[in-house]
Amino acid sequence: MVDLDVPADIAAMSFEEALAELEQIVRRLEGGQVKLDEAILSYERGALLKRHCERKLNEAQQRVDRIVIGADGAVTAEPAKLD
Repeated sequence: MVDLDVPADIAAMSFEEALAELEQIVRRLEGGQVKLDEAILSYERGALLKRHCERKLNEAQQRVDRIVIGADGAVTAEPAKLD
């Protein structure tokens, strides 16, 4: 699924890559030594990375099946419930 709101470089990232960059941005911003303009750009990129990570997690959750054992002992798989 292509997200038109996310730049191509972020869209091509795995969940782990995006999360690592997001964590790096958070550390820089929390350090307080970033100039205002750079902080704003970093914040905007962080928001895009967060959106990408959330989308990746949602996609993964939708792919997970719930294994159910029936009263007769039969094992079946049902789509995960997204609560």
